[in-house]
Amino acid sequence: MKTIALFRDNSSKEAEECGNGIMFALSPHFIIKTFTQEECLPETFKNVDLIAFPGGVGDADDYDGLFLRKRANAVADFVKSGGAYLGICVGAYWAGKHYFDILDGVDAVQYIKRPTADIRRCYNKAAHIVWKGKPERIFFRDGCAFLGDENKFETVGIYFNGDPMCVKQGKIGVMGACLDSLESWYNEKHTKPYWHKGRHHKLLLEFVNELINSK
Repeated sequence: MKTIALFRDNSSKEAEECGNGIMFALSPHFIIKTFTQEECLPETFKNVDLIAFPGGVGDADDYDGLFLRKRANAVADFVKSGGAYLGICVGAYWAGKHYFDILDGVDAVQYIKRPTADIRRCYNKAAHIVWKGKPERIFFRDGCAFLGDENKFETVGIYFNGDPMCVKQGKIGVMGACLDSLESWYNEKHTKPYWHKGRHHKLLLEFVNELINSK
């Protein structure tokens, strides 16, 4: 069975829930070991197939000092040596040039600030997404879009305005909306009807298997 190293942000109950979503969706199919900010080191990632960074609470800027160079290098070196990376929401921002800098020719930008975005503020929403050619309503809080040389990545999911929502570049997979969402996240009147009943977890599992098996 393949092994995933999952970052756990214990700064708040809400942040912990983001990690719980990945754990719930993937734990039946993988060995999952968790690590903290202090444990983001090369020895943590030995015998690991994929590092997963879930969403968080607040703006991406709130995490500017979380992974200093030594810890960021541990992630970049893992990917460079052939390891897979999954980033969801905040974890997707971290793959960009201002953080781990592991994406080539593409960067993560705040979707709600895109001029043609259909979502203009940060709140819980079931966003209109096309996933592998099929329409979905996927949980979204303040995720990113991916801009750059589209010849250098595969677009897996698309926002309402056509911006890439989820991209795959080799063994790196990043997404702005949350396939890992739990039923408890759909607790508002405008989101409740869009609870996916586990269907999005199956899409996430398929995506993670694709990353791990990529060359």
